Amino acid sequence: MPPKGKGVCCHDHDCEEADCGPQYSLYEHIDTGHVRCLNEAVPGSCKGVFRPWHTRGDTDHVLESNDDDPELLLHIPFNGQVTLKAICVVGGGDGASPAKMRLITNREDVDFTSAADIAPQQEFDMIEDLRGVVEYPTQLTKFKGVHHLCIHFPAALAGDRTQITFIGLKGEFQQRRREAVQAVYESQPMPEDNKAPEEYRNTMGFGT
Repeated sequence: MPPKGKGVCCHDHDCEEADCGPQYSLYEHIDTGHVRCLNEAVPGSCKGVFRPWHTRGDTDHVLESNDDDPELLLHIPFNGQVTLKAICVVGGGDGASPAKMRLITNREDVDFTSAADIAPQQEFDMIEDLRGVVEYPTQLTKFKGVHHLCIHFPAALAGDRTQITFIGLKGEFQQRRREAVQAVYESQPMPEDNKAPEEYRNTMGFGT
């Protein structure tokens, strides 16, 4: 059985004074253009819930499930490897917050069918959190070297609709993906690509 966890109220202090923002900075390392969510009512709305910590109270960006189906499945690719330490989820009111959260790492092929069969690295029973004061800590040994994170929300606390306005990811960035580094390396001009004009003329048979 996958380990279960519960939220911990750890933000009852002044987060601006305590400077919680830098701890929840993994959003900076998300490959936002490739973030996707199955069963979102508005395509692409999932990208707006990953924001700086100080904006967690904003409700301008809402990820919402389709009517009569509260299930959501987020795919979150990173630009490198990260260590995920905790998650904060601000949900909707009136029972529209998610009831459970399942975390699956480094799987890009997960859909609703396979999600039900895959044992998550960790799952949590959730409570309503409208202010971003509840933190769900991960088991660190299971969340090192993460380059792709799936977050599965199977149901809402009440009703048939799930709403999420913010997801904060706490952790550390480890290194950029190898292919990204390679792409940067290959984009640099090589010596043979920068022949001197005279050398180029000679190889083309000019100036002889």
